[in-house]
Amino acid sequence: MKTYRFSIMLITVMLALAFSNPAQADKFTDTIETYKKSGAVQPFFKGAYGYAVFPTIGKAGIGIGGAYGKGQVYQGGKVTGGTSLIKATIGFQLGGQAFSEIIFFEDKRAYGEFTSGSFEFDAAASAVAITAGVQAKAGT
Repeated sequence: MKTYRFSIMLITVMLALAFSNPAQADKFTDTIETYKKSGAVQPFFKGAYGYAVFPTIGKAGIGIGGAYGKGQVYQGGKVTGGTSLIKATIGFQLGGQAFSEIIFFEDKRAYGEFTSGSFEFDAAASAVAITAGVQAKAGT
């Protein structure tokens, strides 16, 4: 019982820390600059029609879990709107993490689908590309 309470408390603290940052505008810029420094991700910035930036996504679970993050959508290097990421999971899981993510839109159609609100990921595969905390992510 003590382990369960400790786990709940730990996840609560992690999520609170993940979502508490008063310098939100700087966080978006910092995230973009960190990703741009990566040789693996840099070509995506050059070839993308637009992208969505999530400076912090908090993810936690004990059997049932979820993830949440607030982001901004960019086109031509300028903010065009806001977005959020929400995910629920069921299955074997224990723990939590906070990470950054950028979703690139290859063309106007993909950007339009995302910004119209009809965008959904069916499956995703991720791979750590850089040890400095940047992650390259591919999904369908």
